Amino acid sequence: MDLILDTNLLVAVSFFIFVGILLWVKVPAKVAGILDGRAAHIRAEIEEARQLREEAQTLLASYERKQKEVERLAEDIVTSAREEARAAAAEGREELERSVARRLRAAEDQIATAEAEALRQVRDRAISVAVAAAAEVMKTRMPADQANALVDASIAETARKLH
Repeated sequence: MDLILDTNLLVAVSFFIFVGILLWVKVPAKVAGILDGRAAHIRAEIEEARQLREEAQTLLASYERKQKEVERLAEDIVTSAREEARAAAAEGREELERSVARRLRAAEDQIATAEAEALRQVRDRAISVAVAAAAEVMKTRMPADQANALVDASIAETARKLH
């Protein structure tokens, strides 16, 4: 038993010497300093993470506002494009109607001109036929001296009307 007491005593003395050396070398203060540094580092990281989180929330809110603005702008552009398309379609219809009306007027004018030309040609032809018929009648039924008198009278009448 003596050996057991001596070993226990030796372990106890060794432990107290070891603890004494640790205290003399200031190991607890160094460990506390290391732990305090580590705690300060963790606090700094937590603070930085909190700041980054706040910045991220600010950026998220900013991007959400910008997204809403872009969506509203896109809706405005689509609405504007639809209105412009409707206006362009209405203007196109109006222009088409004006073009059709112009073409109808031009066609009516051409028809009127063609009718007038046809009437003039018919009148001229009727006059030519009447003159030819009258000349034929004069040749066959009227004596030459009476025909000459009529020609002289017509020339005088024409000269009087022209002057």
